[in-house]
Amino acid sequence: MSSSLDLAAIGNGTIAALIDANGRIAWCCWPRIDGDPVFSSLLGGTEPEAGFFEVRLEGQVKATRRYQRNSAIVETVLEDDQGGKLRVVDFAPRFKLYDRIYRPAMLVRRIEPIAGTCRVTVRLRPHFGWGQQRPKPVRGSNHMRFSGDDFTLRATTDLPIVYVTEERPFVLSKAATLVLGPDEPFASSLADTARGFEEKTRDYWAEWVRYLSIPYEWQDAVIRAAISLKLCAYEETGGIVAALTTSIPEAPHSIRNWDYRHCWLRDSYFTVRALNLLGATRTMEDYIRYLTTVIAAEPSGRLAPVYSIVPGAPLEEHFATALPGFQGMGPVRVGNQAAEQVQNDGYGHVVLAAAQMFFDERLPGRGDRALFELLERVGARAVEFAFEPDAGLWELRGRRRVHTFSAVMSWAACDRLSRIARVLDIPERTAFWSEQANEIRTRILAFAWNEEMGSFVDAQEEGQLDASLLLLAELGFVRPDDPRYVATVETIGRELKRNGYLMRYAGEDDFGVPETSFTICSFWYAGALDLIGRREEAREMFTSLLARRNEAGLLSEDIDNRTLELWGNIPQTYSMVGLIDTAMRLSKTWEEAFWRGS
Repeated sequence: MSSSLDLAAIGNGTIAALIDANGRIAWCCWPRIDGDPVFSSLLGGTEPEAGFFEVRLEGQVKATRRYQRNSAIVETVLEDDQGGKLRVVDFAPRFKLYDRIYRPAMLVRRIEPIAGTCRVTVRLRPHFGWGQQRPKPVRGSNHMRFSGDDFTLRATTDLPIVYVTEERPFVLSKAATLVLGPDEPFASSLADTARGFEEKTRDYWAEWVRYLSIPYEWQDAVIRAAISLKLCAYEETGGIVAALTTSIPEAPHSIRNWDYRHCWLRDSYFTVRALNLLGATRTMEDYIRYLTTVIAAEPSGRLAPVYSIVPGAPLEEHFATALPGFQGMGPVRVGNQAAEQVQNDGYGHVVLAAAQMFFDERLPGRGDRALFELLERVGARAVEFAFEPDAGLWELRGRRRVHTFSAVMSWAACDRLSRIARVLDIPERTAFWSEQANEIRTRILAFAWNEEMGSFVDAQEEGQLDASLLLLAELGFVRPDDPRYVATVETIGRELKRNGYLMRYAGEDDFGVPETSFTICSFWYAGALDLIGRREEAREMFTSLLARRNEAGLLSEDIDNRTLELWGNIPQTYSMVGLIDTAMRLSKTWEEAFWRGS
């Protein structure tokens, strides 16, 4: 378990924040989840220290943090050496108001004394421009304003404002509230409003969780993963970020620092699929709305692998030089060069993300002929680019090859389009897409199986082992009992496992030999073991992965092969998706575990 990434996430579909074990808000972008990090002490800060929001308890000796049950509300209890104890409650308001979801760019922080005499200091130190600007607070009667080039933050409180503006220690004799949000005055009681918002937000999450179709086993882990995925969706457009952070390195001093606060077509499909498995289909519906905007904006039909959560916004990659980086390990990147790459698996992921719209009778707006025709445009490009060299799903920056996984996703696009056409009763399109799928599959099998290695390989030329090959049966490209697939799973387990967890690949890439295991690959391996009949081994792998979660139940992108610490951006949707998928696959059924009492 990692202490360096022991962070809890809160959010509401507009903004999100990460809170460390002592209750410090160490990361929060504004006014949306891919914006300027007004709190970025997670990546270092300017001098004097800035980029955080904390309640410091004098003489603190202990901190205990937890989520309120089935919610995105975090409680941190701080204790001092004299018996003093206080509680800090953090959340972003989210609830139904006037038949819509109310989700403002707002953080609410309530501080309550529990025992003894608590002497505290509130330190509210946002900065703007990626750490370049440290705005001085402008004091009002019960608020303070921080102004930058693009927006102004207002902190409203019922504490004596001088204690906050001047960071003076004071005795917390009664409950206090701080609300950070737009530069707008509060029209009613701050304390009553905050308590009401908390109650409504708690009720919202409890209701959302109540209708999840969770497995019998590992319920807490799945619920936390599901809420974490929900926090990564930007509901205004329907885009889904790959993680809430940027530039936490994949391995110490590796410069593998990437900005994941953007919408990858691939990652978003996996997120949609996991939430669909749980019955939370609204994210899929919002994402289809996002996809239609993306596709309509690409007249050539060529899709980029990643887009801004607001389609059309640029993603040029540059460095934020004012921030030293996570534990001083820069650079801090803003934007992502992957937007310029050719990654041909995205066409298949778009079709797969939308496919359930045509089959799920629960949905109020089923997939129709218009959506099918839009997806056919995507399918046409899948056929066109199926065997075009690309950077692959691991986004290699220095080399293009014809990748097996990319070609298989083109096959998957055609296969699903054929099934959709059958549901819509369009025989000629059913036959057309079935024929395209068969032709692509035949070509892939001609090069992807390597008899000498006794395994499928990752590319047409100079093929090697790759964890993505574990998905071939899951996608339906081969049967789980196909001897070639069984051999591939066994070979990958033997050759790519390091200290219990799987690498993406073993060879060098643009930055040398990878040093950490990519967490989703170990989940894929557990799923593949189950598919080939090795369920007990799969369950052992899964429970081992659960042990890697931080104290808040979150997973990042990578696991250090030596220390088993978490590295990479957090919470990583890929990893949380893997947790949900694998739990759903491996859990005893409710009938087995409850009704039969086994």
